[in-house]
Order: sequence, then C-alpha cells, then structure tokens
Amino acid sequence: MPFARLRAFRGWLFVRCGLEFRTAAALLVVLAVAVGFAVQHFWTGRPRTVSAPARIDGPPSGSPLSAARDRQSASGSGPSGSGPSGFLPPGFVPAAVAVPRTVLTVDVAGRARRPGVLRLPAGSRVADALAAAGGALPGTDTSALNLARVLSDGEQVVVGGPPAPAGPGQGPGGGASAGPVSLNSATAEQLETLPGVGPVLARHILDYRAQHGGFASVEQLRDVTGIGDRRFSDLKPLVRP
Repeated sequence: MPFARLRAFRGWLFVRCGLEFRTAAALLVVLAVAVGFAVQHFWTGRPRTVSAPARIDGPPSGSPLSAARDRQSASGSGPSGSGPSGFLPPGFVPAAVAVPRTVLTVDVAGRARRPGVLRLPAGSRVADALAAAGGALPGTDTSALNLARVLSDGEQVVVGGPPAPAGPGQGPGGGASAGPVSLNSATAEQLETLPGVGPVLARHILDYRAQHGGFASVEQLRDVTGIGDRRFSDLKPLVRP
C-alpha cells in the first residue's frame, strides 16, 4: 500500500510539475540548506544587550598624572578650578617632575694623564675622577687632594695644584686669607666656608652655576635663591667669578 501511494505521488509530481522524483528531492535538499543558512544568519545578527565599560574617574594610581593630581589636592587647588577633589581635565599635562641627577660632570685639570671634562655616576669621589683621568703623572704630589671627598656637579679637580683655600679670612693653620673663593670652580665644601653659606645655599649656588654655564660676574649671586641684599653685601668682597 505505501508503495502504491509513492508511485501515485511520483506520477502526480511528474504530471503537475514536470519533475521527476529525484529532481524534486534534490530541490528539497537545496531548499533545506538555504533555510538553514538563513536561520543562522538571522540568529548571529540579532540585537544583543552589551554592558558599558567601567568608568575610570582618574588616571591610574602611580602614574605621573596621578602624582600631579595628588599634589594639587594636597595644595587645595586643582587645574581649571576643579578644586581639591577635582580630576585632571582631558589633555592636561603635568609639570615636569624633578628627577634626581644620576650623572656628574667634572673637570679634571693639572697633572693628570688624561685631563678634561668627565662624566661620572652620582656619588663618585675625587679618587674616582682621578682614576677616570688615568691617574696622576709620575712624581705628582696629590696630598692636597682629599681623595675621599664626594664630587659635586660642575666642579673642577686640580691634580698637583696648590691646596684649596681654607676660607675667607683664614688660611691653613689660621693664617692670612688664601684669596677670594671662585664661584665657577669652588666645591660645595669651599662655598660652605663663606659666612652665612650652609649646605643648602651652597647647593643653590652650584645648581645656578650648572644651569647658566657659570658666573660671568659676582653680581649674578643676587639671582641665586636664598641670597638677599644683606647676604650679597657680605659675600661680594669674598668671592670672584
């Protein structure tokens, strides 16, 4: 009975549509595949709900922008009137953060094997500068040098020269003055022998010398931070460029 119905269906299909059974079956398979692709395309292209990214209210902790924001918050003011708790506006660039100096530039002169300007790591001592210059020439007396002294940026180390001045008004052993202190070659220790000059002010003088390429005149001492008119009048007869 089923076979009779199948033969009747094939006859009807051929008479009504002009198609053989195999051709119709192939068309059905193609149609099923097309429907499957259409369903898949619809399913993958359907609207979906997405979550918004988390809002970042400020720069990452530890970044330069975060450090600048913290400093402004501590001072009670922010950029563009943002207030102590305001965030940095887009495009804000913080001021350059002071980076500790890691390289010193010193001038080794006198009776050294290779005198000249040298670049040494911060914290180097006079002995390191002398070694970097190839050492002293044979027969050179280096007793005037304190080889253990820590170098400062921009200073000059004279190998085999006379001892550095002990300070204004006092020479070695408390004798006569050795002469005015040179602002362009004096070390921090030599500057501290001047009246009213301590480690902090000596460092300001050395920083000014490094930033401006030296002192062209004694009058430039007025531009150094921490030196007012009264202190300048005390220092003027005791120093030279």
